[in-house]
Amino acid sequence: GRTRHLADFRGRLVLLSFGYTSCPDVCPTTLAELAQLRRHLGRRADEVQVLFITLDPERDTQSVLADYMAAFDSAFIALRGDRQRTDQLIAALALVAEKRGDGSAYSIDHTAGIYVIDRAGHLRGRHDYGEPLAALQQDVGKLLKL
Repeated sequence: GRTRHLADFRGRLVLLSFGYTSCPDVCPTTLAELAQLRRHLGRRADEVQVLFITLDPERDTQSVLADYMAAFDSAFIALRGDRQRTDQLIAALALVAEKRGDGSAYSIDHTAGIYVIDRAGHLRGRHDYGEPLAALQQDVGKLLKL
């Protein structure tokens, strides 16, 4: 319900993903893995902020996103902009986000992965969908100096 900037999360490791709540497989799998990673970190989990940016602001209202995030981890934050701002972000980051189908049952083919942003706000890497969770855990551990 408010404008957020990457700088709002300085001092925390940010794990950023893009998707939409109606995604049948990639998005819920990614968020479930991120929830598992946070559980693995135990008390250090508060040093990691998961951000999920919707590519479908028409269907993913603030309340829909809040309910969706709560199913994974109450600390996850979902972000949405209007269609124009979302399209600007897609273009700026060279993401894929292609609507497939008509009516309300459409899907969105999209870039799938997790962007790792360090405590200073610098992009440190990207983990593609399907990579073993252990690889992400290792990178997070190095950045948190576990």
